[in-house]
Amino acid sequence: MGRLTKRQVESVRKPGRYGDGEGLWLQVSATGGRSWILRYQLRGRARQMGLGRTDLVPLAEARELARAARRQLLDGADPIDHRRRLHAEQQLEGMTFKAAAEALIADREGKWRNATHRGQWRATLEQYVYPSIGSLRVTEIDTSHVLRCIKPIWADKQVTADRVRQRIEAILNWARAHGHRKPGDNPARWRGHLQHLLTDDAKVTHLAAMPFAEVPQFLRALREREGVAPRALEFTVLTAVRTGEALGATWQEIDTAGAVWTVPASRTKAGKPHRVPLSRRAVEILGALPREGEFVFIGRAARPLNRHAMLEALKSMGVPFAVHGFRSTFRDWASERTGYEGAVCEAALGHAIPDVVERAYRRGDLFDKRARLMADWSAYCESTPIAGGTVVPLKGKRRE
Repeated sequence: MGRLTKRQVESVRKPGRYGDGEGLWLQVSATGGRSWILRYQLRGRARQMGLGRTDLVPLAEARELARAARRQLLDGADPIDHRRRLHAEQQLEGMTFKAAAEALIADREGKWRNATHRGQWRATLEQYVYPSIGSLRVTEIDTSHVLRCIKPIWADKQVTADRVRQRIEAILNWARAHGHRKPGDNPARWRGHLQHLLTDDAKVTHLAAMPFAEVPQFLRALREREGVAPRALEFTVLTAVRTGEALGATWQEIDTAGAVWTVPASRTKAGKPHRVPLSRRAVEILGALPREGEFVFIGRAARPLNRHAMLEALKSMGVPFAVHGFRSTFRDWASERTGYEGAVCEAALGHAIPDVVERAYRRGDLFDKRARLMADWSAYCESTPIAGGTVVPLKGKRRE
């Protein structure tokens, strides 16, 4: 049989394959459907590639598609693999940021029990993100675009700005996972990236630590405040842990009966598990919290409390100190008001032993001594403020 004619392609009805030469075949199915197939061999392996239906791809175009595929074979490329890559690239180029955001929200909103949270996602994106990058393809978005959205509000609305950043990061992660963005670093990520481009008041503001003489009065005022953030702040002060360790605490890590909280190595700066003895008051705080999910201090959407929440609680009380500074406050108190060894105090703070030899010989974590130290610290924090001491300005009671 010679090469096919246009009339033959349109009129043939009998099921089977009809050759046009050089591997191009017209395939007629049992139901009468007609389509083009290119058969070829590559590295000794027989393959066939569909070129489309005859009503969409006429004979002349089918021949041209087959010719282009044979040219790729001459270069050692597989036409099927080439088409797949082209299709993937077209997918990457198609989706806009707004379309990706709406798709992510549609995926997740059924799991968001809080209607306010769903509304806030859309409201913040519509106000701060869509006007700048909503119409851009997700493949185009880089660090400059992220900064364009959050930098104008970072100084005055840092908590809101960080939530916007987290949502941009989540949307770009969704786009990458669904094949709309190439693998690689997320330009909205904080750690190791935007943290070097934006000043984070909750992490790098170098304010003096609160004098330990003022702590009892401060905590007395803090206990009068309602909400998760004040409880997380008091717990952080009483345990002298790092902010991230407290906010990431899960119920699985805590043994309230044994009054011990074990922070896993993956969440400690030293890269080793850190057992934290819990004072009576620390256990009381935990006992009063609802167990509604994995995390102890719950923020929005069953996620950990926002990392700025405790700083905002301090600011609302007119306290000019950083959350991290309470670790220094604890250390000053332990040095000046107790007789505990320095090694016990450093272990309470979760500090690694700098001396290699000493680290090799010290196998224990001094837990029993640290338990007494933290009990004494809690008792001090609950003591009556010293008359005539410096007074920390505290604003009126406010629901957090």
